[in-house]
Formats: sequence, structure tokens, C-alpha cells
Amino acid sequence: MSSQPEDVTPAVPPVPDTATHEVRNQPGDLVNYNAYTGDTALTEAVRAFGAEWAAPRLEATGALVGSERVQRLARAANRNEPELRTHDRFGRRIDEVEFHPAYHELMELIFSSEAHSLAWTESRPGAHVARGALSYLWNQGENGICCPMGMTFASVAALRHDPAIAAEWEPRIMRAGYDSRVLPPQEKSFVTVGMAMTEKQGGSDLRQTQTTARPMGGRTGSGAEYLITGHKWFFSVPMSDIFLTLAQTENGVSSFLVPGWLPDGRRNNLRIQRLKDKCGNRSNASSEVEFDQLYAVMVGEEGRGIRNSIEMAHLTRLDFAVGSSGLMRQALSQALHHTSNRTSFGRRIVDQPMMANVAADLAVESEAFLWLSMRLARTLDLQDSDESERLLSRIATPMAKYWACKQAPMFVVEALECHGGNGFIEDHLMARLYREAPLNGIWEGVGNVICLDVKRAIEREPEAVDAVIAEIRRGAGEDARLERYTRDLEPRLRRLPEREGEARQTVEMMAYALQASLLRRHAPAPVADAFVASRLDGLGGRAFGTVPDGIDTDAIIQRAMVR
Repeated sequence: MSSQPEDVTPAVPPVPDTATHEVRNQPGDLVNYNAYTGDTALTEAVRAFGAEWAAPRLEATGALVGSERVQRLARAANRNEPELRTHDRFGRRIDEVEFHPAYHELMELIFSSEAHSLAWTESRPGAHVARGALSYLWNQGENGICCPMGMTFASVAALRHDPAIAAEWEPRIMRAGYDSRVLPPQEKSFVTVGMAMTEKQGGSDLRQTQTTARPMGGRTGSGAEYLITGHKWFFSVPMSDIFLTLAQTENGVSSFLVPGWLPDGRRNNLRIQRLKDKCGNRSNASSEVEFDQLYAVMVGEEGRGIRNSIEMAHLTRLDFAVGSSGLMRQALSQALHHTSNRTSFGRRIVDQPMMANVAADLAVESEAFLWLSMRLARTLDLQDSDESERLLSRIATPMAKYWACKQAPMFVVEALECHGGNGFIEDHLMARLYREAPLNGIWEGVGNVICLDVKRAIEREPEAVDAVIAEIRRGAGEDARLERYTRDLEPRLRRLPEREGEARQTVEMMAYALQASLLRRHAPAPVADAFVASRLDGLGGRAFGTVPDGIDTDAIIQRAMVR
């Protein structure tokens, strides 16, 4: 009888857990916070400049901006970019831009918050400050929707050059809401306004406008109908319901309002050549267009189109200063969230001396721009009744646009570095902020153009220097360093018309002095001390994270932390 061989097959070991580690020491996303009530400096600025009555509206917007919902929508709108449809499937020319539903949802949110209209619909003091605060908040949510919001806001300045045109369009512009349907604007309850000014051969020099306009009938001038032929190199949001543009007439460059549809219900003769493949601001559509006998109505005095556009640009330039400030605040919030919720070498990153210096320096920079942008919004509330406020607005608004837009890219890079490699990954909000940061410095005039505007303001109204020096000295008080800096600044400002080559340095000095003055008046001593020592006294370095010893970095960081 034979025996069976013994089974010597080795036992199979159990399958191990394939997870190599538990995810630890990762902060997670900063979500579901209130960007208004959680921002101490912003709530103080709103109160200081007379807009506390808007707190309920700002709280509601702050909750939206900090919500997971808005972050998800912003991510989707930037990942699913606008697409141009020149023709329908039957071969008919339609020149439409299709946006992802997330973009339309964001547009509904921002226009429902009245960020485009509050300054015009509210008659009480602080209306421009309240609207500026709304813009500051939304620029922390999604920058691509802030361009159409800002253009719609600024368009009112141009439309009011013709009371009849303003009476027709302002009621639709002012309403809180958004209608994404492709319809004639007369059939919509809400309208958005775009601007198409820049041409290839001219750039910021609008005097080089080659587009031409000819009257349709015997009537000319404001309110008359024209046909426009030409090309525009940058037209942001070409699907706006109406837009403003410039064209040459017999009496010079003039301003025109263009509806997207003709009076008989057909589409207007706007030909979209292509959408710009932009570095950032990718949820928003910017385009090159041809005007082929485009129907338009003149707005304002013939030949005064550039002056009209400058009035709009003054408002949009302030919004770019506000927007860059909001962008920096979001970058700061992200950096503080990451470094205070991640440890390295046994301590929170933010508690380590060099990172504490970086975080505090960024916080000081952010707060300085907040106070500057809100103070300049305040000038718009006061300029009709106070000549010194008008002069301050005229000289300091382009200054703020220049300096905020110059600092934003460097600021965002430093905040991104606080995250290490994770900040450079497209899944992270910081990557989008990084691409967005340079944009405001390009729109409505690059740095040299803006500094030339400051120079022109001094040439035409030398008393504007008196206004800004008086404003700076309001905060000098007992600070000998700020007083000394102001004494050096004043003669530079007065000689700027003859020293164009010094314009950038002079404008930078003016920004520092005004920011220091505002911080001395409104911010806690640690914030103001750090700013004056590092920016005015020259004790800081050329990079962020170089505030001198003796500064209370912990107090600064705690003030800036999202609450």
C-alpha cells in the first residue's frame, strides 16, 4: 500500500496593507471661513471710513468667498475655459463665447452682491468704501469675474455724459442680478458692460486709434447713430450685453456705446477673431475683434472720447489697486493657514524665527495696501464736496494702482514658497494666484504709463502735491522718521514734471509715505512700527522676511490670522 507524499507547499503569507503611510502633518484646505468677519483689518477699515452700515452685506459676501462652494466653482471655471463659437451648425455666423456653468454661477453671485453697483445706488456716506470692500472680497474668491464686474461699475462714468443714454441703461446696469441668456439687452432684466479700447498699433496710446465711425444719417454728436469699422486688439468679455469703445470721427477720437444686437433684433456686426490664450485670468474671455459696420451710439461730446475713457480708467485703476490688495490678502491667508497648521523640526512652521519674520512681513504689506485702497475709495465718496479729496484721488489713485500691481507678483511668490512644493501644483489655489498676480499691472496701463499719469496730474494741478503731503502729515504725529521721509519726498514730487526718469522711484516713495501715515493712524503699533522701520528707515532687506529685530512678529501674525 503506497502512501501519499506529504504536502510541503509553503503557506502563503497574508496580503499586507498596501497603504505606505498615514497622511499626517498636512493642513488641508482653508474653507468655510468668513473672509470679512475673519479679517480684523478689513472690518476696522470699513468702520473707520464710514461704511459700517454695509456690514450685513459684507458678512454675507465674506461667507460666500470663504466657502467651499465658491472655491469649487472657481476651480471648475478656470479648468473649463471659455470656447469661441464663430458659426452655428448650419453655417450661420453667431460669434458667441460659451462659458462653463460654474462661471455663470459665479457671475450670478458677484452681481447679486451689488459689487458692480452699490457705489451708485446708495446715497449714504461710505458707499464707495462699501463697494470697494465687496471688490476686495471677491478678488479673494475668483478674479475672472471681477473684470466684468469692474467694467460694469466704471461704465457709469461714461454713460452719464449723455443723460438720455444713462436714463435708458443705468436702471438695467444697477440691478442686482445676472442673466446669462443670449438675448438682446432690451429683453433682459440685467446687463453687463464691457470695454474695447486697445488697438495693435497704439496700445495705451489711445490717440493712435485707427477705427473709424461715420454717422448713419444727418445727425451727429452725442446720442446719434453711427457705423464703426475697425479692429480691437484686446476686448475683454466680448459677450457683454453692451460695451464702450473708441473710434475716430471728423472731430477726433470719440466714445461710443455698442449693443450686442441691432434694433431690428439681429446680431450686431461684431466679428470675434480669436480668444486670447492668457497666462492667467483663464475663466474670463479676452478677444481680438473686427468691427464690420458695427452699429453704435455716440456718448458724450464728439472728439472727447479719450477724456471720457480716462474717467472710466480712473475708476478701474482704483479697482485694480483694490483687486491686487485682495489677491495679496488671499495669498497671505493661505500662507498663514499652511504654516500655522504644519510642523517641522518639532515646531509649527510659523513659530520658527525666519518663517515668523516672513509671515509678519507679508501681513504688514497686506494691511498697508488694504488701508491705502480703502482710503482712496473714501476719496470718491468725498470728492464732490471737498476739493482736497478730489486732488488726493487724482494723484494717489494711479500711484496705488502702480505700486499694488508691482508688489503683488513678488508677494504671491513669497506666499507660494511658504507651501514648499505643494504651492506649485495646479491642484492648489496658489498656482492660480501666481498666474493671476501680474495681470492688474498690465490692464489699464502698464507701470510706465501709470507713473506718467502721476506726472501729468502734477503738471496740470500742482496743488495735488499739497493734498497728498497734507494727507501724509496727518499721520506723521510724533514719528520723526515719517516726517523726515516726507520732507525728502515733497521736493521730488514738485520737480517730477521735469524729472520723468525719476518717476518710478518718486511714485514708490509717495506710496510708502501714504501707507505709513495710514498705518500710524489706524493700525496697531507693531504693524506701523514694522512698516516704518523696514520701508522708510531702510532697516529691512529687498525680499520679504527681512523686518529688523525688535518687531513684535507674533502680534502682527495673530492680527492677520483668519478668524
